Parts: sequence; C-alpha cells; structure tokens
Amino acid sequence: MPTYVYLCQNCGYKFERFQSIKAAPLTVCPACGKATVKRIITSGTGLIFKGSGFYITDYARKSGSASDSGAHKTSVKKKQSSPTPTEKPAEAVKP
Repeated sequence: MPTYVYLCQNCGYKFERFQSIKAAPLTVCPACGKATVKRIITSGTGLIFKGSGFYITDYARKSGSASDSGAHKTSVKKKQSSPTPTEKPAEAVKP
C-alpha cells in the first residue's frame, strides 16, 4: 500500500496517510476539520527487485561474474617512451 501526501488548502497543514490504492482520497483536514484537503503528487521511491525471477539472478553467467567476460575489458595501449638523455637515438641506415 502506498503512502499519500495531503495538504490542507485552508490552514496549510501537510500530512501523510498509508492507504490502499482503492481507498478514496481524504477530504477533511485533521488539524482544522474543514473539507479543503487535496492529495499532492509526489516523486515516489525507487524499486528494488529481490529474489528469483529477475535478470540479475536468472540470466547471469553461472561460471563467474560479469567482470570475467571479455566484453567489459578495455585495451590498454603502451605508451612509447622517448629516449632518455643517456640513450642515443638509433642512427639511420644508408642504402
């Protein structure tokens, strides 16, 4: 069951109620007693899927984690180093 947020337009009292989805919205303010309450649309919360029946548990590789696969590996190129001051560059060969 979701938690709904209500705001009284008469006195400004803001409150929450844990109600069934099928329940009718509240209309009477518990603070002032007038029928000026409106339900506020909120952002809600994130969903967390746990247990069997979801991709992460059913279709994941059985023999290792996803980091073991070659799809996530990046190639690292070795940087060519310039000659150090003590090394001499290779001489050009004359034909």
